[in-house]
Amino acid sequence: MEILDWIVLSTTLFFIVVYGVIKTKGSATVKDYLLDNNETPWFTVGVSVMATQASAITFLSTPGQAYHDGMGFVQFYFGLPIAMIVIAYTFIPIYHRLKVYTAYEYLEQRFNIQTRTLAAVLFLIQRGLGTGITIYAPSIILSALLGWNLTFLNIFIGVLVIIYTVTGGTKAVNVTQKQQMFVIMSGMFITFFVILAYLPEDVDFSNVLHIAGANGKMDILDFSYNPETRYTVWSGITGGFFLMLSYFGTDQSQVGRYLSGKSVKESQMGLIMNGLLKVPMQFFILLTGVLVFVFFQFNDAPLHFNPTNVEKVKTSEQKEAYENLEKKLTELNTDKKIVNQIYIEQLKHNEYDNPILKKQMVALSLKEKDLREKAKVVISKVDEKTETNDKDYVFLYFILNYLPKGLLGLLLAVIFSAAMSSSASGLNSLGATSAIDIYKRNVNAKSDKHYVYATQYFTVFWGIVAIGFACVSSLFENLIQLVNIIGSIFYGTVLGIFLIGFYINYVKGKAVFIAACISQTAIFYIFYLDVVGYLWLNFIGALLTIGLSLVLQKIFNKSDI
Repeated sequence: MEILDWIVLSTTLFFIVVYGVIKTKGSATVKDYLLDNNETPWFTVGVSVMATQASAITFLSTPGQAYHDGMGFVQFYFGLPIAMIVIAYTFIPIYHRLKVYTAYEYLEQRFNIQTRTLAAVLFLIQRGLGTGITIYAPSIILSALLGWNLTFLNIFIGVLVIIYTVTGGTKAVNVTQKQQMFVIMSGMFITFFVILAYLPEDVDFSNVLHIAGANGKMDILDFSYNPETRYTVWSGITGGFFLMLSYFGTDQSQVGRYLSGKSVKESQMGLIMNGLLKVPMQFFILLTGVLVFVFFQFNDAPLHFNPTNVEKVKTSEQKEAYENLEKKLTELNTDKKIVNQIYIEQLKHNEYDNPILKKQMVALSLKEKDLREKAKVVISKVDEKTETNDKDYVFLYFILNYLPKGLLGLLLAVIFSAAMSSSASGLNSLGATSAIDIYKRNVNAKSDKHYVYATQYFTVFWGIVAIGFACVSSLFENLIQLVNIIGSIFYGTVLGIFLIGFYINYVKGKAVFIAACISQTAIFYIFYLDVVGYLWLNFIGALLTIGLSLVLQKIFNKSDI
């Protein structure tokens, strides 16, 4: 980190926090604090919705996902545009008509207090864990960069977010997210073109796609029907649809964003904006990861991307074994450069897509993969508890070692901005749900100002919980998947409750409450068995809740006769 990088990073963070505090200080009512007095325009709603989902995990993990597995992860988002249309024209009008502060208020009006409380508690569990992960993600970066204590960084980042979130509530979240999204998209676009510029002069974007395609990185669509395959067109459209429907339609961190809209139309336009832009944005971020992969076909890639693990193994008895693997990778890197260069020259000058060279490229990639797996085994021998998956460190390694002065600071600002935007939405929604759905429901006859203070206190409480979870988090495959797995475990059941409420009028509270409890228990067991890809849990959870509710309601109707 050079002085210029520190200036760019610190200035960006300071501006966001201070701007958020000054601009939004002093909410006197619950409506002002939680709904921004319904004064948020559609563009701000759209940006805020996008920023809430675009956490640091998105920009840290997604490029690494593409580096290792290619563009297939984009299928995860195929159900999102459809979900946005359903929410915009079904959920939003109901929420606005009932003038609710949280999504779960609706459930008491439609069913009973038990169902409302169950949905709120399930949300608090999964969002509390998810917010902890969004704080943990940027901590990894500075820990690897500066060697600072990971626990200290978790606390520092968490406190930073708590300050302006508690002070300004929903308005502070909405206002700062506009600045954060500007920083995020500017940084990613600049990085994309910097990577292109760093490639050999005769390698253009078309050549990049050819190299990536030859290595299977551009396999976007998978039409297979195997339920164990994690990302397919069908899992994206079905499981992804149900996940997005639940996340954007029932998760208070998102619902709170568009409940603050000036009108039903403004909220709808904000969601549709997200539906139009989200998939292209994720495609672009994944493509940046593919660019990094191509970059390392012409430049030396490390044997393992996590610097902490490398340092451990090189100060252990396994040092010689690891360095032998490094020597083999160095030789392999030389072969890769030669084969890729010849392939590009033939492609460029003779317009010949040489199949023999493509096979050689694939063979070399497989050898490289084998060396990396052997390196993980060696690292595990040093400490069997060490997480050897290094997907989340790929993009980090690149920006730390290859970006020019100033741009490194900007990219770190991107990741911090993303972390702060999603964490702020998470804490704001956790505080709101705790105060409105749990506390206010049981403590009546208090002043409006009292509930504002209560929301602030709960926000601080959940900030502490999130920081605590961040401090005990460890990598689980990779962070982007961990967040989605946690969501998928809980979202299906909650979505099933809401779908019944919106579309099946004759099902009552007792039936849906019991069905939801059974469904959630079943989902825990299915996840434990690991028999389906996690995206299918959303579909299964919603279907189970709806199906069981219908059966139970018929039983209860007969018993009443």
